[in-house]
Amino acid sequence: MARNRDDGSVAGLARFFPEATPVRLPIQLARIQESGDVPHFTESTVIEFGTTREALFVSKTPLEFADILRLRNSDGSLDVEAYVVAVQYHPGKTVVAARFKGDVPNWIVKS
Repeated sequence: MARNRDDGSVAGLARFFPEATPVRLPIQLARIQESGDVPHFTESTVIEFGTTREALFVSKTPLEFADILRLRNSDGSLDVEAYVVAVQYHPGKTVVAARFKGDVPNWIVKS
């Protein structure tokens, strides 16, 4: 059953990214305070949707538009910086879309 309203889920934000594909990739998240800081991974979350340039996920960390993030999966095959391009605030969580700062080859493969 399709929902017609935004229920605060990542799928609601994914509507604005037509190329978004479900991925379900667990990651560690770090918010980078200043250029050159060593990232301090403060949260585990799951990238729920992705495009070749963006990752969409829920965060408990208070994030804002243009924040710089570090996203890393457990085996290190994804370890990238990204910046927040969209946020939706909900009680206790923020739904986020972050765009990779550079090319990330083969992180998402579409058939």
